[in-house]
Amino acid sequence: MMSDKEDSTELTDKELVALVQKDDIEAFEVLMDKYIGRAYQIALGILGSKSDAEEVAQDAFIRIHRALPNFRGDSEFSTWMYRIVVNQSRNRYRWNKRRGSQSTFSIDAQNEDRDRPTFEIVDKSMSPDKEMVLDELESEIIRKMNDLPDTNKEALILRNIKELSYDQIADILECKVGTVKSRIARAREELRKNMGL
Repeated sequence: MMSDKEDSTELTDKELVALVQKDDIEAFEVLMDKYIGRAYQIALGILGSKSDAEEVAQDAFIRIHRALPNFRGDSEFSTWMYRIVVNQSRNRYRWNKRRGSQSTFSIDAQNEDRDRPTFEIVDKSMSPDKEMVLDELESEIIRKMNDLPDTNKEALILRNIKELSYDQIADILECKVGTVKSRIARAREELRKNMGL
């Protein structure tokens, strides 16, 4: 168990995972607090629905908690966690599609630190008029992103919103780095075309 003296913020993911594997609930709570916002953002980007994203993030962490005792550390914890979230999101997306559910994308979603919006297009020193124009542009980009093929959209979200490296994205999506780069390039090109740029 983590002692009162230990500052959980100083522990690495690897150390936290080792503690969780020794049945330390507090260590799991630290991991969850650190990553639940990121999991939610990924799910929201793929699903476009706040309620679905919340459920997927929670379900993913239940799955992570159950699987963590068997986690071997072949990849970073964050990469493994992102892969689970992406897979859970894909499953929910397919399930929604079979049911005929339509999702809407929210631009009000905040990331885990709640201080930075999902997209930071707006400069804080801008006039309200310019902010409104950029907010409208941001909304349009999000709507157009929802029209992208899922594999391309996932890669673009992981790169541009979560700011992951190509290697991390390749691990999460279980494909080659070249495939990730081409998916992102295709997504950007299609997004530009759809935006009339």
